[in-house]
Amino acid sequence: MAPPQGQMRPGRQLAVLGFIFVVLYLLVFFSGASGSLKDRLEPKLGLDLIGGTRMTLEATNSVDGKPPTAENLEEARQIIESRVNAFGVAEAEVVTEGNRNIVISLPGENRDLTDVGSAAELRFRKVLKGADGSGTAAVPPPAATPAPSGSPAPSGSATPTPSGSAAPKVTSSPSGGQGGMAPASPSATPTPSASASATPSAAPSASEEPVPASIEEQRKAVEQKVGAPAWQAATGLQAPADLTADPSLADKLKPFGTLSPQEVAVLPAQMQFNVPTIGCAQLDKRPPASISDPKQQVVSCEDGASKYLLDQAKVEGTDVDDADAVLDQTNAWVVSLDFSGDGQGKWTALTREAFNNEGQACDATALGQDGKCRVAVVLDNEIVSSPEIQGVLTGNSQITGNFTQKDASALASQLRYGALPVTFEPQESQNVTATLGASHLRAGLLAAGIGMLLVIIYAFFYYRLLGSVIFLSLILSALLVFGALVVLGRQIGFTLTLAGIAGMIVSLGVAADSFVIYFERLKDEIREGRSPRSAVPRAWMRARRTIISANAITLLSAVVLYVVSVGTVKGFAFALGLATVLDLVVVFLFRHPIMTMFARTRAFLSPRVSGLGRALPARTQQQTQPRNPRAKEA
Repeated sequence: MAPPQGQMRPGRQLAVLGFIFVVLYLLVFFSGASGSLKDRLEPKLGLDLIGGTRMTLEATNSVDGKPPTAENLEEARQIIESRVNAFGVAEAEVVTEGNRNIVISLPGENRDLTDVGSAAELRFRKVLKGADGSGTAAVPPPAATPAPSGSPAPSGSATPTPSGSAAPKVTSSPSGGQGGMAPASPSATPTPSASASATPSAAPSASEEPVPASIEEQRKAVEQKVGAPAWQAATGLQAPADLTADPSLADKLKPFGTLSPQEVAVLPAQMQFNVPTIGCAQLDKRPPASISDPKQQVVSCEDGASKYLLDQAKVEGTDVDDADAVLDQTNAWVVSLDFSGDGQGKWTALTREAFNNEGQACDATALGQDGKCRVAVVLDNEIVSSPEIQGVLTGNSQITGNFTQKDASALASQLRYGALPVTFEPQESQNVTATLGASHLRAGLLAAGIGMLLVIIYAFFYYRLLGSVIFLSLILSALLVFGALVVLGRQIGFTLTLAGIAGMIVSLGVAADSFVIYFERLKDEIREGRSPRSAVPRAWMRARRTIISANAITLLSAVVLYVVSVGTVKGFAFALGLATVLDLVVVFLFRHPIMTMFARTRAFLSPRVSGLGRALPARTQQQTQPRNPRAKEA
């Protein structure tokens, strides 16, 4: 029998493995690392190991009860992820789950993700009327209503003076357009009075639109709850009730103050606006999509103090192309607002309608500081801003005012990411405390340690000296995996979860299989009469293909699972694939070279020490038997 071609030099392969370890742990200690030794050796852990927040959002406005399309769901996921990043929430994971859920996971501190993950729809609506939104049973005297020209605020300049009103203004971008808009401050919003009721409304009431049967049934339930006198009194109002002129009306309308936000949402828009006991505390908490219909007049609040009757939405969030917080020529923070091609035309038409107050649709209570109509930027159920239109905007616009960088960035984020293609409602919010996370981590590490210990005990019991090869190989694999987790956590943000630990435990079984394949093949070679030294390379050549095939199948399974799965299952697949790849590295650069070195020792020839069992005695007996003379003659 000819020896295997090529001389095995185990020292070179071990040197390559040592070089890999040196490079890996140099990255661990010095690449993007800071702090103490413990901090440098700490991998990035998932929320189930260190605590954190997890929220599930479910689509609620799908047509006819059907879930949203996959395209809309993915677009919503990207927008929510952008909103999470824009609010400064780092290391968050936003994934889709099923055909109507989006899951937001944030490892680390427990944080309130309600505002970050809440879905919203952006609408631009002209302000028709204004009223007090406190929900109290009485309103201030009519004398609080200022004339448009008597506003104490400064004139509509592009940039407010430091001594002027704190209300921001919106002007045209220097690159194009003309005019602007300036929101009135809450203090400048006039309260309804008798003059308000005399002002006609140019647009039809929302209650005149066809009402779905389900909404009508809910309205009847609300009517029974508040009672016939209260309902009749509210239906007869043509403007916000002046309770100072008719104190008895306050008692009749008082039951509306006890309605829940869900019950208020089904009332006609005129009733929501005219009944003074319906306040912003109820309106702001209405269910998502309560005022999402762009063809309906709606009621919404600003700053939780003033409520407004708003016209139909002439411009929607999908018409906004971009919004950014920038510094203008005076080094003041402004919000630059860009519209799409079709959106720019809609925006120009809306600003023309508001600037000219066509049809006198805007009530005196809705006019801004310069006597012009205002346009409310409505995000979900609340008004983000209600600027006064100061001209016909034919190009890009700027919202200016006494903004800080934080305020301008927050408003730009709401404008940019507010228009979700579907509306979501929070279904589940889970906060994992640091104590529970530490308990999960201890349990996971204990399970991994027990699994490795059982493999090592079995290896020493069955293979004896060869068990030391298994022991050292598992230790080296664990060190490689640990170093890789630390580096990957810093470079690509990979977080180790409880599912990831489970994937590594499963990889122990894959590693044990490769040992069994190699060692059993080595026994077969010795039984066939080869010496231990020559059996090692031949056993490796024949076992290598099987080992590679088995690991390739495991790796392929991990890749497929990673591609098609979401959430924590991805962590399981990634950890399993990573451990499998590094196990192959240890197989080629440590296990085979160290076996070659062991084959040259005297202990390797001892059946009791080496763990080769009956293979060596069988070979010795085969060598001592007389050869068949017929075979010799042949």
